[in-house]
Amino acid sequence: MKPGRPAAGSSHWLFTEDRLREEVTESQPALLPLDAWHRARGGRMVPFAGYEMPVQYEGIMAEHLWTRESAGLFDVSHMGQLVFSGDGADAELEKLLPGDVRALKAGRMRYSLLLNEAGGILDDLMITRLPEGHPFGEAGADDLYMVVNGAVKFDDIGTLREHVADRITINHMEDRALLALQGPKAVDALARLVPGVADLVFMRAGAFDWQGVPLWISRSGYTGEDGFEISLPGDAATVFTDALLEQPEVKPIGLGARDSLRLEAGLPLYGHDLDPEITPVTADLGFALSKRRREERGFAGADHILAERENGAVARRVGLIIDGRQPVREGADVLDGEGSMVGRVTSGGVAPSVGKPIAMAYVPVAMAAPGTAITVSQRGKVHHATVAAMPFVPHRYVRAGA
Repeated sequence: MKPGRPAAGSSHWLFTEDRLREEVTESQPALLPLDAWHRARGGRMVPFAGYEMPVQYEGIMAEHLWTRESAGLFDVSHMGQLVFSGDGADAELEKLLPGDVRALKAGRMRYSLLLNEAGGILDDLMITRLPEGHPFGEAGADDLYMVVNGAVKFDDIGTLREHVADRITINHMEDRALLALQGPKAVDALARLVPGVADLVFMRAGAFDWQGVPLWISRSGYTGEDGFEISLPGDAATVFTDALLEQPEVKPIGLGARDSLRLEAGLPLYGHDLDPEITPVTADLGFALSKRRREERGFAGADHILAERENGAVARRVGLIIDGRQPVREGADVLDGEGSMVGRVTSGGVAPSVGKPIAMAYVPVAMAAPGTAITVSQRGKVHHATVAAMPFVPHRYVRAGA
């Protein structure tokens, strides 16, 4: 198992400034379309995934709780937005993704994984079947829209370009912004500006218009709350964001609360809880292996992944509730009864909605059952923890038929 990064700082919050200072290339970090907007509103900017991004505005705890209670607006324009065009694009993507892409109907989306030949996870992503007449340029009947993680988007594009047929066009839409509006009142705020979005349900998407600005909106997100992701032209991002912030339910939220929210929701973060040495089975993401794909195989790493699914993985991603008030951080060791390191914490911090420190870790399968007592060592200090079912707080997605 790949060791995690060393724990960062002594703050109780997941995204300390040290942790946010990811490795950046020698060139200066790129600027988001809303860079000036964030600074004007007091956003504390830090380098992350090659961009300057806001970690917080008024404080991580306040922003976290506001999102759980109302509607938080996140700038996620660092993510990669890709459109695949060409005959059979879905079948070509199935060479690398274990999901049933061909079965997607227009406006339907699916969580999936970009895999290497050993079955390791190169990235996790969202893929959507686009309808004819979509807002991403010249539209074809087989077009697909994919959102990938910002830190690895150029690696992803290289991998995809290498493995899909030359007839498939990959359009990296660097001129578009991406916003996430999350929380129980997100639908009220957005529906005032964009009538019709309330008709969407979880994992459905569609084309909309706001004052002549073409929008692509999905009912999705990475906080465990109801909410939306909104793709729009970068040159329209400021005026549209201002309109959202005029809604009483909406406040801007930074990366710090985005991280604590997704951890409470039991959602893994690529580069921390997922990496090329982790498989979907070990990561407890077996739902991403669609039935048809399991039966037909044919995706990268299929033999290894399906053998592991049948025979069992040696380790599993689990949630932990930490005793006491001191959180454990990424990189802390999970110990067995003899004091030997047998696992590793990959994310951790205090959870504002839970009121306790929580974490994700990889542990041996024998230690993965909820209720199992776990010992964690961080900087020479021993912490006691209990394996807990995830999510730590219930998901509140608005599903079809609900």
